Amino acid sequence: WFNAVIRGDVNYIKIGKRTNIQDGCVLHVAREKYPLIIGDEVTVGHNATLHACTIESRCLIGMGATVMDGSNIGENCIIGAGSLVTPNTVIEPGNMVMGSPAKVKRKLADNEIHSIIKSASHYVNDIKSYLD
Repeated sequence: WFNAVIRGDVNYIKIGKRTNIQDGCVLHVAREKYPLIIGDEVTVGHNATLHACTIESRCLIGMGATVMDGSNIGENCIIGAGSLVTPNTVIEPGNMVMGSPAKVKRKLADNEIHSIIKSASHYVNDIKSYLD
């Protein structure tokens, strides 16, 4: 979306299918050690920063959240708005994560995981209106 910066200048960035990067996001890498890898059906909320980390499929990264170097967010996770995931943090699949520094708060319910997929589908459909 508008004003997103996707900067793969010193390493590579891989963005999966049906993933959306919303307005004002910054995506960057670290030289040699860490690329940025984002799985399928991920929603990256407005003004989030992803720096040299891995986000597995079907995650929602909340508005203004920051995920730092070497961190790995397992599939089916929600990172709450404004959260700070510190370097080299590993989040197991299926968790709600919030805070600064970010901590696992609880497991996600099935309906919450479904809402992540629905969010990704919503933005895929929005893209079509810009192409028409």
